[in-house]
Amino acid sequence: MAPIAPSAPKLAAQTPAPGLDDVIAAETRLSHVDGQAGKLIIAGYHLQQLAHWRFEQVLELLWRDLAQPPLTAEEIGKALGKARVTAFSLMQPLLAGIRTLSPVEALRLLLSALPDDAAEPHHVLAVASVPVFTAAIVRQARGLAPVSPNASCSQAEDFLRMLGDANPDDDKVKALDTYLVTVSDHGLNASTFTARVIASTKAGMFSSVVGGLCALKGPLHGGAPGPVLDMLDDIGDETRIEPWLAAALDRGERLMGFGHRIYRVRDPRADVLKGAVSALKDGSGRIAFAGKVETAALHLLKERKPLRPLQTNVEFYTALVLEAVGFPRDSFTNVFAAGRMAGWTAHVLEQDQTGRLIRPQSCYVGTMPS
Repeated sequence: MAPIAPSAPKLAAQTPAPGLDDVIAAETRLSHVDGQAGKLIIAGYHLQQLAHWRFEQVLELLWRDLAQPPLTAEEIGKALGKARVTAFSLMQPLLAGIRTLSPVEALRLLLSALPDDAAEPHHVLAVASVPVFTAAIVRQARGLAPVSPNASCSQAEDFLRMLGDANPDDDKVKALDTYLVTVSDHGLNASTFTARVIASTKAGMFSSVVGGLCALKGPLHGGAPGPVLDMLDDIGDETRIEPWLAAALDRGERLMGFGHRIYRVRDPRADVLKGAVSALKDGSGRIAFAGKVETAALHLLKERKPLRPLQTNVEFYTALVLEAVGFPRDSFTNVFAAGRMAGWTAHVLEQDQTGRLIRPQSCYVGTMPS
């Protein structure tokens, strides 16, 4: 399968722009987001081409030419298995300290404890740790003991096994694999940019990805999939779909799972995840209901806001996938981080190769001294 070269990006803005819109701050070979065409390219491949890849294969693609020594997907799988065992041992003394924290706060604490002198390759340990920590956080909230990793499992399989303390169904492993691949990288988003800025100071891999997680914690970036399920629960049944949506729009509320800062058309990740959740053996009633909500919402948004491109985004089907494979909605940001850690680590490695401190200028608008 031949890689696809992305189209040329826009030229950098020459004047200050709110939110740094259209300002180019880095060169990368890792991913390209074409919001006008609704395309996501990851390391030379359209997202749709990667939809059936395993997470380890995408890690090989992202880490290629950046991490030493170079590893095949099979070698990465073995390294991740070993690193999950390491992460589990590092986590054990800290579990008591996370009991009162939210899932993302607990993950932040545990990632912060990864030692800079760790013998494991830091990019591997960072990626391996998130499923271990997240599964333990969820289980502790349920009053259950953490489940130790199985180094012979794939990342997605072991994630679900540690979550439920049982061998997961193959279709659920496949759905989670597709999710991790789909969210693995997405241009210079807020968390990735944060990770690159920290990496440029030579603070190290773990500090950089913890910074990425702190940015992802913000509700404008990584915290929205859970409310999609809240919306579906509140609607309740098919007779209430259009009245509920119309009333929400009348109140000036945002419909969760629709609209995106970058995409002017449908988010390509939504279709990939729709395919993943549709392939699951159970949950068809929930999925069919969500599909009717989506159809009605798109109709109403086009009718009410004809000048705004409000299409289905990644959050809508993320919520359905993660619910179907067994994650509680308050852990969704952590699972997002498990996938995006692939991109964060790759961007940190890429930034390290530049050797350049990121230090943009600001435009002073205050008063001048007399």
